[in-house]
Amino acid sequence: MPAKDPLIETLKVCILNLKSEGTVSDSNPHLASCCELLELILRKGLQQPVLSLAHRDYWHCFEQLLHHDACGRLSSVSLAVQQTTACSKLITSQGRGRFFIRLMLMRRTLGNVIKHMLHTNRVIEWYCPNVAILRNEEFVEPFLSLSMVLSEMNFKISIENCSFLDESWLLPVCQIYEAVPCRELGMVLRYLDGRVFVLDLLQGSQAQVDMFAEPGDIIDEMNGISLRNASNGQAGVVLSKLKGQPLSIHLIRWRGEDGSIYQPLVKHLRQLKQEKPSLQFGPKPASQQDRASGQKRGQTQCESFYAKVSPFDQELFQHHFPEISCVGRFGSQPDLTIFAFCVL
Repeated sequence: MPAKDPLIETLKVCILNLKSEGTVSDSNPHLASCCELLELILRKGLQQPVLSLAHRDYWHCFEQLLHHDACGRLSSVSLAVQQTTACSKLITSQGRGRFFIRLMLMRRTLGNVIKHMLHTNRVIEWYCPNVAILRNEEFVEPFLSLSMVLSEMNFKISIENCSFLDESWLLPVCQIYEAVPCRELGMVLRYLDGRVFVLDLLQGSQAQVDMFAEPGDIIDEMNGISLRNASNGQAGVVLSKLKGQPLSIHLIRWRGEDGSIYQPLVKHLRQLKQEKPSLQFGPKPASQQDRASGQKRGQTQCESFYAKVSPFDQELFQHHFPEISCVGRFGSQPDLTIFAFCVL
């Protein structure tokens, strides 16, 4: 019986789930899991440099393709690497690698990039032959085949919504607000960890009248100018430079699509609430019409695990759906024992 790698087997299931829904968008609950599995495979067996303090990640492999691949057919890869490097919303190599994966999925070129990696010796030698999937003859062909399958699928995903890829594969709700020229918007801002949070809306201001933002939201971009990693007062400086111009503001909502708190923002919102105790970040009240659809979304966004302890069912733990790679049962008594392989 041929050997099987759990990451590849789980990726197969994830791809089947993606294909069953046709065009893949950011709202697909299986997309983040698929991307995370690709990341785990690309990281598996990647060796760190001996004489350097710099941490090596799979993004550096993509970068080095441009320098060491001799086939001369890397124009699409070169453009993608340049676009990734130029994105000011990405700070870490992890964020750039994730952005690059999403870019390759959208452009249907992931399979070709993996092929280039496999025949570029100066890059593939960074991987441990005893551990890495990319250097295992039994596993590399199935992985390459799955990469080609992904390259044939239609991904309609947002490349602009990338400010949290440094921290998480889970994407926030990102919305654009168009405003007429004005002297001020009337928002009290709080700069926290390089992000511009809305702390309050001034009474009678344009922001308060239009209600386009609420405390806890993040101003991510103004007229194409990124505010990621912004210093104190930078949003005001940008706004003053845009005086007299229509405004296009990209907002990151603190609420997820299901109305709950976007998980990577929990610690930031907790700090904002300490500074202003009147802030409320509870679940959004749902109407009867929304409740049914919300319950349906909840089934795909969040999974709970139960152990059957007769005569009661006891909830063991709960994780957001994309954090779960595979779940199954173990042992001869499937009603009593479960296992979960979670990526946290």
